[in-house]
Amino acid sequence: MPKIEHVAMYCHNLETIKEFYEKYFGCKSGEKYTNSSKGFESYFISFEDGSRLEIMSKTAINESIKPAEYLGLTHLAISVGSKENVDNLTKRLRNDSFEVIGNPRTTGDGYYESVVLDPEMNRIEITI
Repeated sequence: MPKIEHVAMYCHNLETIKEFYEKYFGCKSGEKYTNSSKGFESYFISFEDGSRLEIMSKTAINESIKPAEYLGLTHLAISVGSKENVDNLTKRLRNDSFEVIGNPRTTGDGYYESVVLDPEMNRIEITI
């Protein structure tokens, strides 16, 4: 049966992003992988259910401006188990000066979620 093994994203500050997902989502990171000849470093960040996010940095990366909505992958949705957990984590992130761009609410398709930006402005949906 096919499944998504992991999702990967490039970032500017690998350690900051690693610490964000560990602190707020309880993720565990593996050992840092470094390929000096390519100027590449990465961590696999594991969630409790086994899903993984690979965060990567590279000395020569093509940067582009990311508008709020664009073609391609647009957000990462992370389930935190309950409406109360969505509310509490959203409040905690706001209090820690992260931008909440969507307050907790029930969407038209029935999801209860909020939307926050991680330290590098990636959209994170926090949902049940």
